[in-house]
Amino acid sequence: MTLFPESLQGVLFDLDGTLLDSATDLYAALKTQCEEVQVAVPPYAMVREVVSRGSRAILRCAFPDIGDTELLALVPRYLELYQAVMAQHTHPFDGINELLAAIEGQGLRWGIVTNKPGFLTDELVERIGWASRAAAVVSGDTLPVKKPDPAPVLLACEQAELDPARCLFVGDDRRDVMAGKAAGLYTVAVRWGYLDGGNPHEWGADWVLDHPAELTHRLQVAA
Repeated sequence: MTLFPESLQGVLFDLDGTLLDSATDLYAALKTQCEEVQVAVPPYAMVREVVSRGSRAILRCAFPDIGDTELLALVPRYLELYQAVMAQHTHPFDGINELLAAIEGQGLRWGIVTNKPGFLTDELVERIGWASRAAAVVSGDTLPVKKPDPAPVLLACEQAELDPARCLFVGDDRRDVMAGKAAGLYTVAVRWGYLDGGNPHEWGADWVLDHPAELTHRLQVAA
């Protein structure tokens, strides 16, 4: 297990399921699309669990029997519907605002590494009010590869001028841990996110959090 960095410079986060609870708006878009084509709307709990895997996984909940090509053809309309309702009910998870304030209060930098398409990421971060605060924002289409590849994490470190060995990567999906470890960061898995049906304790993270306050406390103690 990697030791917690003694001279921490910053923290990188996954977005949906880690910083933001966006499942309600993502589900609302799927519900509208189902109604447009007269398909039964899947249960919210089923959709929420797969949010971290992106639009195709969300659509697969409602269209389990169609081929991959047909499913892919549904994605543009889904993203259009989602963009229309994005941030209506999306909000930071309990304790996240305090955690970000603690990071900034210690003079550290924070950023976002998400697999969400860039046009949605940028608009959502702007609507939430974080655009001027995040030192780096790397989306799923910023590079030819996305998490679990470490390249987006390393790019975020470069943008924020962070040494990977002195940085944390925090996420709610096994791919976050994989990307963070491969990039040389201290990895933190969270239990409050969508989890994709997995157990964060089995992902090999350096630390598993039950609540953002645990990390907030750790930063304040280290100050």
